[in-house]
Amino acid sequence: MNFEYSDKTKENIKKVKDFMDTHLYPLENEIINYYKNRDTLWTQWPGFEALKEKARSEGLWNLFLPNDYGDLSPGLSNLEYAPLAKEMGKLRFASEVFNCSAPDTGNMEVLAKYGSPEQQEKWLKPLMAGKIRSAFLMTEPDVASSDATNIQTSIRKDGDHYILNGRKWWSSGMMSEHCKIAIVMGKTAPDAPKHMQQSQILVPTDTPGVEIVRHMNVFGYDDSPEGHAEVRLNNVRVPAENLILGEGRGFEIAQGRLGPGRIHHCMRLVGVAERALELMCRRVSEREAFGRPLIKFSSIRQDIAKSRCEIEQARLLTLSAADKMDTAGNKEAKDLIAMIKIIAPNMACAVLDRAIQAHGGMGVSQDTFLAAAYAGSRTLRLADGPDEVHMFQLGRNTVNQVMERAQV
Repeated sequence: MNFEYSDKTKENIKKVKDFMDTHLYPLENEIINYYKNRDTLWTQWPGFEALKEKARSEGLWNLFLPNDYGDLSPGLSNLEYAPLAKEMGKLRFASEVFNCSAPDTGNMEVLAKYGSPEQQEKWLKPLMAGKIRSAFLMTEPDVASSDATNIQTSIRKDGDHYILNGRKWWSSGMMSEHCKIAIVMGKTAPDAPKHMQQSQILVPTDTPGVEIVRHMNVFGYDDSPEGHAEVRLNNVRVPAENLILGEGRGFEIAQGRLGPGRIHHCMRLVGVAERALELMCRRVSEREAFGRPLIKFSSIRQDIAKSRCEIEQARLLTLSAADKMDTAGNKEAKDLIAMIKIIAPNMACAVLDRAIQAHGGMGVSQDTFLAAAYAGSRTLRLADGPDEVHMFQLGRNTVNQVMERAQV
């Protein structure tokens, strides 16, 4: 592939950068402080809707969706969107302003790819318009959810409805005041073949029996205003037409959902690491210790050099995965997707750790974005599948490929 960005992509990168420089970075501290107030923890900062409308009016809206939806999406490829996600990753709330934040992105992709016309009309369109937000309920506290076939929440057919019972946690987006719909993964056929037991179904969050048990902290951070929740489903009854694609198709949907999402996460992590490296360079250029600037110390220069190498490696590998997805499909790109999911979060954690160290006490305080970014990056070594699952599968696939070639 050609690793040079096209003129179209360069123009979009500039538009996103300019928008963030003009409208978002100046508000960073104000917005962060707003969400520290316990009285407004789960309410959206009042100026968000105006920012979203501004982004939409400038064509910076639903940039992640590969299909052309007219004025609601420019129809960018994964490769074209990847560097835009990188820029958004530098500021925690930026993705939401462009209607490109998880879990809405994954849910919109599911509905766009697998949803019925009725489901798309009722839920996809409002999500694409930014009128509502959503949640994805898969992970459960009582089973190892890294193996999705372990999910125990029951989805039982009852006439023209399904009844759900189970317990979920790390249900991202569920705490938002604008969260109106959740996609829930559970079992419709416990006795079916392993990968055909699961189904996914749409559950309006105001359905009787949907109970938020508690908010989940991430390394002590609230992740407001969308947050993560533990949710109990108590005889939740939803219409049968809310089932997505059909019974037994849940695992298939989950696999289709995660490919693009991993690209988005990884490029945002590259952006996080780039910003951390920029802060580190400024810090060591301005700070003195033992009679000389920190940049004069060999260990500091080595940390900066290693960080730059690792960021560039992760960026190029992620672009390679994005290109493979565009040209050959998610299935053919599965090994590259696994590689970036292993590499990018570890890279970001390493770069952030060095930047924190260079900042001393300030690095672990609220005075920079570093500590919160480290917590988020470390979490992504678990989200969308832990490192060990990706390494297990990648190692197996690599051996199989070598042995197949040896037999030719």
